[in-house]
Amino acid sequence: MISAGDFRNGVTFEMDGNVVQVIEFQHVKPGKGAAFVRTKFKNVITGSVVERSFNPTDKFPTAFVERKDMQYLYAEDNLYYFMDMETYEQIPIDKSKLGDSFAFVKENMEVKVLSYKGNVFGVEPPFFVELEVTETDPGFKGDTATNATKPATLETGAEIKVPLFINQGDKVRIDTRTGEYMERA
Repeated sequence: MISAGDFRNGVTFEMDGNVVQVIEFQHVKPGKGAAFVRTKFKNVITGSVVERSFNPTDKFPTAFVERKDMQYLYAEDNLYYFMDMETYEQIPIDKSKLGDSFAFVKENMEVKVLSYKGNVFGVEPPFFVELEVTETDPGFKGDTATNATKPATLETGAEIKVPLFINQGDKVRIDTRTGEYMERA
């Protein structure tokens, strides 16, 4: 059991028959009245986000989410195939469960497959990936002084904003949590 006073970002628990994960939390102690915990949490199965306040003494059963290292193999129609690195078993996962950050994953890359009681509900790519820019406008000498950006297409097909000095064929490091350019690799 976990009490609302112990909430932290990333904590998963069961509430009203659903598995939810805390995205944001704030302990509030008003000058008048009792303290409470203001939270924003996400239903890990459906992806819906809800804001709610709790009494710090409210208790909830802890939900254990299994994170398993798997290798992304290939996609066929709306199914994406992953291989368990220990048993070499292949499992298909529906495209709807992958999330936006999966746009930065290429074949043979290791990811974490998230499941609860055997039901897969998401795929977590590595926090940082290095990908090649396949299409962008050419850069010009001296374009490094400003922090202006231009659109670029990566080898996975994802589009991001990159600085003007990045050229086609350059490798760039991407933060998959935000989808932002970090640096040239």
